Formats: sequence, structure tokens, C-alpha cells
Amino acid sequence: MVIVDTSVWIDYFNGHDNPETNWLELHLDQDRMGLTTIILSEILQGLTGEKTAVLVAAELRQFHIFEASSVPLAVKAAANYRALRRRGKTVRKTIDVLIATFCIEEHHTLLHRDRDFDVFEELLRLKVVHP
Repeated sequence: MVIVDTSVWIDYFNGHDNPETNWLELHLDQDRMGLTTIILSEILQGLTGEKTAVLVAAELRQFHIFEASSVPLAVKAAANYRALRRRGKTVRKTIDVLIATFCIEEHHTLLHRDRDFDVFEELLRLKVVHP
């Protein structure tokens, strides 16, 4: 399954043309796409109107939405953060640590436009779509 990060969904919903949104557009009907509850929350927080939020939430519900919060995931994410920091890499956002760790642990591939995930791919074997 391909987990689509907030960074791609925001560009997609705003009509931005880039390799990741183009890949998403081409594969929406062909591949299994999903997102996490954290990603869903990030997307909906960024919307300004309730009507738009309702429409976007309805659109996103067609995809598999994973509950990505548990004690074991939080512990593993913190361990990943510390492991990266020991290697001189500091991830800017805790949410990205949780998303990357979820994908690693559940063997999902991530489609993103956020440099915080690059270090997870480089050092912790996060699988990433490269359009």
C-alpha cells in the first residue's frame, strides 16, 4: 500500500502540478492508496472553511485510513528519532517521525514532498515512491 503524506495531498487539492501530484493522479485508480489518522488531521486542520473540510474528508474516506497511534508505535518512533539524532540527523516534526515509523513498521511505501522523510529512507529503510 502507498501511504500518501499531507505534503502531497495539500498540493493535489490545491491543483499544484509536480511529480508527486502527477504520480498520485495517475495511480489513484490503479494502486492501493491510504493515509493515517494523523495525515487526515493535518489535512483537515489546514482548511479554512467547514464546507470544504466536509467535502475533503468525504473524498479522503474512499481510501484506507489507518489508526496510526499506539504505545508501541510511539516507543518505536522515539527510538527512531534518537537513532537518527545519534547519526547527526534531526527530524523537524514529531508527526513525520510517527508517519515514517508507521510506514516502516507496517511495510508501506510513502509518497511525500517533505525533506524530513529523506533521512528515514537513507538510514532506516523507509520505502518511498520516486516519481
